[in-house]
Amino acid sequence: MDAQKLLFRSQAFEESENTGTNPSSNVTMGDVIAERFSRRDLVKGILAVPAIAATASPLALLAAEQAGAQGANTTPSFNFKEVTAGVDDKHYVAEGYDADILIRWGDPVLPGAPAWDPTKQSKDSQSKQFGYNNDYLGYIPMPGAANPSEHGLLCVNHEYTNEELMFPLIGRQDDRRGGTSPFSKMTKEIADVEQMAHGGTVLEVKKTSGKWAVVQGSKYARRITADTEMRIAGPASGHPRMQTKADPAGTKVLGMLNNCAGGRTPWGTWITCEENINGYFSGKLDEKSPEARNYKRMGIPSRWYNWGDYWDRFNIEKEPNEANRFGWVVEIDPTDPGSVPVKRTAMGRYKREGAAGILNKDGRYACYSGDDQRFDYVYKFVTEGRFDPANRSANMNLLDRGLLSVAKFNADGTGEWLPLVHGQGPLTEANGFKSQADVLIEARIAADRLGATKMDRPEDVEANPKTNKVYVMLTNNSQRKADQVDAANPRANNRFGHIIEITPDGLDHAAAKFKWEILVRCGDPSVAEVGATFNPNTSKDGWFGMPDNCAVDGMGRLWISTDGNYPKRTARTDGLWAIETEGPARATSKLFFRCPLGAEMCGPEFTPDDQTLFLAVQHPGESDEGDPNAAAGSYEDPSTRWPDFKPGLPPRPSIVVVTRKGGGKIGV
Repeated sequence: MDAQKLLFRSQAFEESENTGTNPSSNVTMGDVIAERFSRRDLVKGILAVPAIAATASPLALLAAEQAGAQGANTTPSFNFKEVTAGVDDKHYVAEGYDADILIRWGDPVLPGAPAWDPTKQSKDSQSKQFGYNNDYLGYIPMPGAANPSEHGLLCVNHEYTNEELMFPLIGRQDDRRGGTSPFSKMTKEIADVEQMAHGGTVLEVKKTSGKWAVVQGSKYARRITADTEMRIAGPASGHPRMQTKADPAGTKVLGMLNNCAGGRTPWGTWITCEENINGYFSGKLDEKSPEARNYKRMGIPSRWYNWGDYWDRFNIEKEPNEANRFGWVVEIDPTDPGSVPVKRTAMGRYKREGAAGILNKDGRYACYSGDDQRFDYVYKFVTEGRFDPANRSANMNLLDRGLLSVAKFNADGTGEWLPLVHGQGPLTEANGFKSQADVLIEARIAADRLGATKMDRPEDVEANPKTNKVYVMLTNNSQRKADQVDAANPRANNRFGHIIEITPDGLDHAAAKFKWEILVRCGDPSVAEVGATFNPNTSKDGWFGMPDNCAVDGMGRLWISTDGNYPKRTARTDGLWAIETEGPARATSKLFFRCPLGAEMCGPEFTPDDQTLFLAVQHPGESDEGDPNAAAGSYEDPSTRWPDFKPGLPPRPSIVVVTRKGGGKIGV
């Protein structure tokens, strides 16, 4: 089979998973940006000067204008020697910092876990070992710790598996490449291992003599897999569309799938979010099925895995409601290893990238998230109840009641949150919504009906507690057509993405209105047709494409991790960039950490004192997504053998812990 057909998993996610399934005629973000700036900036003649047009867009000029009006910046600027952007099989961190491997795929987590042996994998061993493709990381200080920033619980998402990098002599097995014999080398035993490598991990971690390590034998250590029993809570719990043969009550489900980003709550729980759940289901649904429009909108089935060959629940012909039980926010209490994870249906069902929250000034908790697919939406959930810092148990079900809404961006720089409430507007029985449970199960279709703005792959969305501004990572959208382009919106085939900054009215995260602005449009600013809008002070190493996850440190500074920078596409690997958001340096970016070949940067997470940064390096060893002639990465021939670099051993997704030599805050 030729190299074109052997494109690796992340490209399939981009080109197959992220092919839009939104049939609505709602306006796109490109339309909004074009209307906004064509009406205002083109009248001013901003693009009339060729020298300006070649180096900046109206968005960059507006950002500079606003930065000047803001005056002096009170947020500390980033102070580190920038890493050189480039491509090789190793990782790099800014000078003066250590970047140590904390844990790798296959390392022991639970008692009785055998030593990792990639040639002798089993369901039992993987269920006790660290899972695959670590993504979101959440640090929760250990209750009662002498130093909360040096002893805590690290919560880890395991998003998906790469069978071609995990198992010897198997290669890519899914049927997204048009191969003649998909899954021909798959077995139930291999699928068992895949299921155990999904889900999440809780680790007790501690810093001793300046170095972090996993606490072995910890009572808090936990593996959560595709087989872990979970409770279904909120408006959709017990609904007939959630009921199956194995669970006729519709109140419990086994496992969580494709857990990408997440969040931490003020009451010390871990929120993990199910994203691309469509790829786990096979079979064919009758067009007259009551779930037909729902599954079509979610892209179900996609059959990236053949689990439906072994378990009826992953075959929609045999169990047509099972897929409705995935795509939710899952809340987990890491301080209680015996607690049952809970799927919080009040927060809605879609391909959720994350659910990063902020405590509002009235005590309610607001969670922002993106639906990670081209032309899908940005959402917000605000709890009905208020956080009680003196009563943890009173907070444990706050996520079961609240208001879910979806964003509409207006061309004048304002926006509004449209409530997804049964009976309001078009969300009625006449349009197929018989109850609030129906609205939540089909949140995508409900948002279509409301007229939400179609976005360019909204991924992580984070609120800054120092400024109350909200940052939306829009990774890319190569499906934006040329007829959407004008002088003010020169980004058809948007392969590099952009970042939007939202300011809630009155800095109130429960407000129905907001203002929005572009922080930066990504890509190489030296290529005029790309239309990137980084601050001119950004170096040749500082620009990036495909923003994915982000983190706000304790000083209110924004850090961006990327997914999709490859040699052929950007002449650099993925990594972590620090970007200024305030003052004259606004939109200046610097490269802090560089990934090895084939790897995606995920899950940046700081300890409360900002002296430790945890990073997740996912799927090292894949081949160059942008190069159709690149050989496919495989167990036998990966693009790197990071982090062990031992002959014959495959690459291993791992967590990296970054500290400053001699101690001190990161990036100051």
